[in-house]
Amino acid sequence: MGQLIIDFSNWIWDTPMLLLLMGGGLILFVYSGFLPFRYFGHALKVVSGKYDDKNAPGQISSRQALSAAIAATVGLGNISGVAIAINMGGPGAIFWMWMSAFVGMATKYFTCSLAIMYRGVDTAGEVQGGPMYVIEEGMGKKWKPLAILFSVAGALGLLAIFQANQLTAVFRSVMLEPYNLDYGQSTKWIIGISMMIIVGIVILGGIKRIALVASRLVPFMVILYFITVIFIVFKNLGAVPAMLWLILEDAFTGNAVMGGAVGAVIILGARRAAFSNEAGIGTAPMVHGASKNNEPVREGLIAMLGPFIDTVVVCTLTALVILLTGVWESTENDGVRLTLAAFEAGIPVVGKYLLMVAVLVFALSTMFTYSYYGHKCINYLFGADKANYYNYFYLVTIVAGAVVSLEVVVSFIDGMYAVMAIPTMISTIYLAPKVKAATKDYFNRMK
Repeated sequence: MGQLIIDFSNWIWDTPMLLLLMGGGLILFVYSGFLPFRYFGHALKVVSGKYDDKNAPGQISSRQALSAAIAATVGLGNISGVAIAINMGGPGAIFWMWMSAFVGMATKYFTCSLAIMYRGVDTAGEVQGGPMYVIEEGMGKKWKPLAILFSVAGALGLLAIFQANQLTAVFRSVMLEPYNLDYGQSTKWIIGISMMIIVGIVILGGIKRIALVASRLVPFMVILYFITVIFIVFKNLGAVPAMLWLILEDAFTGNAVMGGAVGAVIILGARRAAFSNEAGIGTAPMVHGASKNNEPVREGLIAMLGPFIDTVVVCTLTALVILLTGVWESTENDGVRLTLAAFEAGIPVVGKYLLMVAVLVFALSTMFTYSYYGHKCINYLFGADKANYYNYFYLVTIVAGAVVSLEVVVSFIDGMYAVMAIPTMISTIYLAPKVKAATKDYFNRMK
């Protein structure tokens, strides 16, 4: 079964998925008139809360929506996903993560503008947003099979199994193995059950509690991680230009992957960027669609900051730490263990503990937000009265994620993300003219 999941993931992420996400994102980037570059400053003003309207429909503020979305993206995708990209595709994969992020900013702008433009109402009468509502409300009932496809893939692909797996790995490596306290599978089960209880306390309180906890945790985890990473980078500042050049050179030679296949490096970069910033996957529109905002364009501007913060800034810093310390060439570790080795080399003794705290906060905040995404998918499929049952299924799979292998977990999530991207990108490209018209109207009014 594990091999079947791996094979499916590799098949679906071949050229068609690359064309859909990066090609589709590039089309949107050009079609928007390079909007992410032109209105980046205005997006910062919007996210500061300058234009907030507390009486607008929705459940949370735009800033809380961004915090919740970043809680889901700025996390283990940055710590572990970058390590996986370098381990499998070499430094060049980072360059293609950057490219995915820039086109991803345009994709996020369109998808999250549409999430406000075409909101729906669930069976409890609550205003909801997300690709499934965009498809049904914006494209019409005949397209509903696409909305169902997205929701089914979302309910499965947005389980917290990757976070549970990597948090278990780092906790065992830092706190148990050095003291001979690790007992293999038994330890994994204990850690998994503990995570399940902690996550359950938060997610059973609904989106308002999730958004509140995320908006408190996100600034803390980003500051902690930034300080630690920047310290290691400054220690090796002289080597930074060489590492950046290595990323650029390897991106077009593919020297670090078998056979020098540049295409393989591009696919790896795109896969890891999709997991890291989720642009085009359709997760962020679900939380941005719940924000108190009547202006679709403003919500899109706020959302487009996500891929920049997540991939261009945080992923680059993580990549530099791994490359500067040289651990990517000197160890067989993968995933979070590779990043852990880099932190240990960069800040002996304390580095691994700082990373463990960051991983703990990153993983838990992502687990909180993902539960909301999956809950919304089930809400759409079966109604608001049945959606709460999903939370219990979600909590049980946290334990499963703690005990299965990393390769199977990554492949399963990658495969479901690819399936989610198909309806999201089709609906976004189909409805892009509506967003362009709204953009023109908004900036004319702003003048």
